[in-house]
Amino acid sequence: MSIDADVAKLVRGVVDVVPDGELAAKLALARREKRPLRIKLGADPSAPDLHLGHTVVLRKLREFQDLGHVVIFLIGDFTARIGDPSGRSETRKPLTPEEVKENAATYTAQVFRLLDRDRTEVRFNSEWMSAMHADDVVRLCSHYTVARILERDDFEQRFKSNRPIGIHEFLYPLVQGYDSVALRADVELGGTDQRFNLLVGREIQKAYGVAPQVIMTMPLLEGTDGVQKMSKSLGNYVGVSEPPDEIFGKVMSVSDELMLRWYDLLESDVAAKVRADLMGGTLHPRQAKADLAALQVKRFHGEAAAAEARERFDSRFTRGELPPELVPEWRAAEPLGAELVLPILLTQMGLTKSNSEARRLIAQGAVRIDGAVARSERYQPQGGAPSLLVEVGKRRACRAVFPSGTAPS
Repeated sequence: MSIDADVAKLVRGVVDVVPDGELAAKLALARREKRPLRIKLGADPSAPDLHLGHTVVLRKLREFQDLGHVVIFLIGDFTARIGDPSGRSETRKPLTPEEVKENAATYTAQVFRLLDRDRTEVRFNSEWMSAMHADDVVRLCSHYTVARILERDDFEQRFKSNRPIGIHEFLYPLVQGYDSVALRADVELGGTDQRFNLLVGREIQKAYGVAPQVIMTMPLLEGTDGVQKMSKSLGNYVGVSEPPDEIFGKVMSVSDELMLRWYDLLESDVAAKVRADLMGGTLHPRQAKADLAALQVKRFHGEAAAAEARERFDSRFTRGELPPELVPEWRAAEPLGAELVLPILLTQMGLTKSNSEARRLIAQGAVRIDGAVARSERYQPQGGAPSLLVEVGKRRACRAVFPSGTAPS
């Protein structure tokens, strides 16, 4: 394959490549020297699970690997103790060493669902940062100015609004840049929110006499809410290690507009055809969304799991069936009485977070008891049934099982 063809493949779906034209030069140099490029991605283990948002950049890394290059998946176990200030309006709470270690272990297990293990180096930046002396840190800081650091949007906004900025936060982009020195990275990838940090890496490499890296920024994947970027802390994520039914159901819950955006970022090879088929009327949006959901389950759990998740979803939501094996049970402490206060019951069962949320959902007609919509906050069981199937919305269900006997009056 020609250098131009390699570049065309690698820049597809990328937001920025800096500097322009240098990626081709690095690929040509690597080919002449018969060596792979070193492609870096850093990830702070701030949460234990990777989600679909992470896979946008991981898929781009896999494209580099398929062309013969080596990926360095850098776990920022040292920088996680600082806390990445990118996009933050306040100081991020640093993680404890125990939290970092636990989260890092799950990262290393999950990335190989997408990356080629044989062409991946997993590194930890504590390898070199923990060995640094005070004079090494002072030297690192001397290569960048406060004025340049304050050009970063989040720092600038916090400074202007008199919100606190810790001195340690200024270290974060410098340490991230030094990681590229230690790893001799040829290319570094990250989300668009990492652009400033990636550019700092180029400057730090120059200061230490290392050929500066090309930076490539990838678009941020919106979460299931279709508004904010996918984030576990916002609850709008689809985790790569979640059960097949959970992944399938979450993908099916997104809007048709967001579905197309996810196709573009997660399944770019088929995105154009899906759009054309939708426009031509040969593909229904629901079918397209189910295909997308199945592709995500297949990627992380295999083809059989994807087919089974699709069948279970269709059974429940298309054919109106509710497979008993998918419904968890909640066992009541007391026998079923003549009347149930549904907001209390829903909260006790864990189907709602509070009684007020339960009341709101009941008023919206989103609560069903044994298949019938609950029209009131008070429910009179019919026939003294020992159990009740309670459903909230389209994706929450639980069977309340009551002991035999008479409830106290």
